[in-house]
Amino acid sequence: MKKHQEKFEILQQKNEEVLLGGGKARQDAQHKKGKLTARERIDLLIDKGTFQEIGKFVMHRCKDFGLDKEYYLGDGVITGYGKVNGRMVYVFSQDFTVFGGALSETHAEKIVKIMNLAMKNGAPVIGLNDSGGARIQEGVVSLAGYADIFYLNTLASGVVPQISAIMGPCAGGAVYSPAITDFIMMVENTSYMFVTGPKVVETVTNEVVTSEELGGASTHSSKSGVAHFTAPNEVDCILQIKKLLSYMPQNCEDEAPRVNYAISNELRAALDDIIPENPNQPYDMKEVIEQIADGDSFYEVHGNYAENIVVGFARLAGRSIGIVGNQPLVLAGVLDINASKKAARFVRFCDCFNIPLLVLEDVPGFLPGTDQEWNAIITNGAKLLYAFSEATVPRVTLITRKAYGGAYDVMNSKHIGADMNFAWPMAEIAVMGAKGASEIIFKKEISQSENPEKTLEEKINEYNKKFATPYRAAHRGYVDEVIMPHQSREKLIFAFEMLENKVATLPKKKHGNIPL
Repeated sequence: MKKHQEKFEILQQKNEEVLLGGGKARQDAQHKKGKLTARERIDLLIDKGTFQEIGKFVMHRCKDFGLDKEYYLGDGVITGYGKVNGRMVYVFSQDFTVFGGALSETHAEKIVKIMNLAMKNGAPVIGLNDSGGARIQEGVVSLAGYADIFYLNTLASGVVPQISAIMGPCAGGAVYSPAITDFIMMVENTSYMFVTGPKVVETVTNEVVTSEELGGASTHSSKSGVAHFTAPNEVDCILQIKKLLSYMPQNCEDEAPRVNYAISNELRAALDDIIPENPNQPYDMKEVIEQIADGDSFYEVHGNYAENIVVGFARLAGRSIGIVGNQPLVLAGVLDINASKKAARFVRFCDCFNIPLLVLEDVPGFLPGTDQEWNAIITNGAKLLYAFSEATVPRVTLITRKAYGGAYDVMNSKHIGADMNFAWPMAEIAVMGAKGASEIIFKKEISQSENPEKTLEEKINEYNKKFATPYRAAHRGYVDEVIMPHQSREKLIFAFEMLENKVATLPKKKHGNIPL
């Protein structure tokens, strides 16, 4: 037994000295770049004393191109399981100081192993990515390793939450695993994602671009929409992962965690003054969210991308909910290509993991123009329509002001399966705005009038009285209740409580064919 103990201690010592950033030189190199080591990242993420490592002594099997002389225990990735705020998670943390974090056959096998364990045991997978891509020396074997991971990512999608944190470069095949996962976080100035790097881009297209411009956190959070969150440093990134996990369940058969909440006075008088008198004047939908959600509970997703729609997690009387709201401050809150994709993705995540949906609607329609039409606003807008239509979680809509045209249907209307629809008294539910509608309906009368401007104004008022109110929709049952703004939080709390045990099933099929 003593002999075995000594051998184990020697290996442990080697592990601590040279494995995954444990060596002083490697640790210093990481810190100089403003980065933590792979183990430091795990130590920050996982509750103290709960992390259990798997595959600590694994080494690569390749003997070509000098790799037979260079071995590292763990082969460039730490894998294992532990708890975050008392809840089980599975995690892998790549180490850029070992072969540039490049993925090998054994590196991939370790990641696949914990992903399989996560699916069998129903717990989230968190990937701390810091890799230059496939290990070139291993050739097709490393490519096969990536494909194995992609396949597991796809099988795990909708079964357990998957979160990817980009903690350094993530290039080539390395970007596709995060792309399949549910949420991507990037660290400003130190993390990059691109299929082909700046040098290749310059060679092929003659474009001169930096890594930051091509695939930095700012680029992917605002332009491409690849990144859902950004963080100023790695510590903040890991804290955001912990916060994000607090809103979601462990798996698709679980319920999202709740926090204790005692119902008291839930009226919010500030909401009565939030809508401007002028229907064309904007307001901030985030202020509505702040009044409706529990204090400081709103956690926005994709905050810098497609800002004409707001999505994020919040709590309502302690319950975790997903919120989708048009943002009148940006493009008047219209739906466009990026907004539709952003909201559809979020709706589908919430539906996967039993998180109820609240829709705050103030939408004048879809954005017109050749750019939108030529880039397929039709199929992209249909993604959001499809996502809401197939969602079986509790779904509640509150129309705050405008609900025009096809966008009214798309934004979780009663007609596509919403459970409860509320509207404020100033809500306008119609095919289109009063002015445009009047110019079409009463075109002949206006053109033949002695005073066309006065006639148009009269017809606009006539149209508003008849159509631009929530009561016509309420008469038909399309709106369940017209409520005063200050009642919103109270009504929504009761609605979601009533829907708590909702059961809905879709027709039996292999899967639908969302208009991708």
